[in-house]
Amino acid sequence: MKTETKNTDIREKILDTAQTIMSGKGFSAVGLNEILAAASVPKGSFYHYFQSKETFGEAMLQRYFDRYLKSMDELFSQPGISGAKRLMLYWQNWLDSQTTCDPQSKCLVVKLAAEVADLSEAMRTVLLHGTGKITARLAAIIGEGIRDGSLAINEDPAQLAQALYQLWLGASVMAKITRDDTPLRAAMETTVNKLTPGHV
Repeated sequence: MKTETKNTDIREKILDTAQTIMSGKGFSAVGLNEILAAASVPKGSFYHYFQSKETFGEAMLQRYFDRYLKSMDELFSQPGISGAKRLMLYWQNWLDSQTTCDPQSKCLVVKLAAEVADLSEAMRTVLLHGTGKITARLAAIIGEGIRDGSLAINEDPAQLAQALYQLWLGASVMAKITRDDTPLRAAMETTVNKLTPGHV
């Protein structure tokens, strides 16, 4: 049991370290030696946990989505607040996380999607399924907002969720180009106008 726990700890350390580095440099620009050296893990240990850099990338993305979806579930399950309020808390969290200096809070989809989708079909599939689960949760909470009366909209929740998620992904990319939060604040304004809350 101790050996199993130790192995899990080392695996998580490699993934944590890699996410921090890759959130800044991307996937292809980071070599395994750089990750292992930063994690203080012997070079020969990597293939004990991952068959290749590609399977490692799959694991990193899957773990990112698992954590992200868990945080969404925790946010959206808060009692006593409307669907509209939960949605706006989500977008505010997005804006805050993308303007912080903490690399662990950065959106890995924004950083890696365009790059790895062309490099690896397996990693593209993880991205596809993960983002699909995100938009499904957004659609569900939009539906709740319509039912509780806090959202006064006529659009299909699934289509609106997809449109808003794509809006924020694009704004996050533009924020990297402009190096300020103006695109994200514009996305927030558009989101508020789209949702047209009745009473939050």
